Amino acid sequence: MKAIIAATLGFAALLPAAAQAQRWEPINARQANLERRIDQGIRAGTLNRREADRLRVQFRDLDRLEQRYRRSGGGLTRAERTDLNRRYDVLSQRVRFQKQDRQQRRW
Repeated sequence: MKAIIAATLGFAALLPAAAQAQRWEPINARQANLERRIDQGIRAGTLNRREADRLRVQFRDLDRLEQRYRRSGGGLTRAERTDLNRRYDVLSQRVRFQKQDRQQRRW
């Protein structure tokens, strides 16, 4: 019985690390995912024109920042990648909020 409990606890300790490993996405995949979510929100009517335009401007700003980072040193440093990931997290939260704020499409 003790062996089963110990094995269960050991397996449970690995779950957060596995979840974090699966959560990481390359920046290109995050960009494609965000674009898809914005497009889906427009088609479903959960994003109105103003919201979608604002989100796309923020998305393009992040894309330009990434290009600037890549030009400055021939690639992304760990700090630049961390900064971009944090900014994409914020934009992802904005997309989620805007899609759920019950402002319907008026176009």
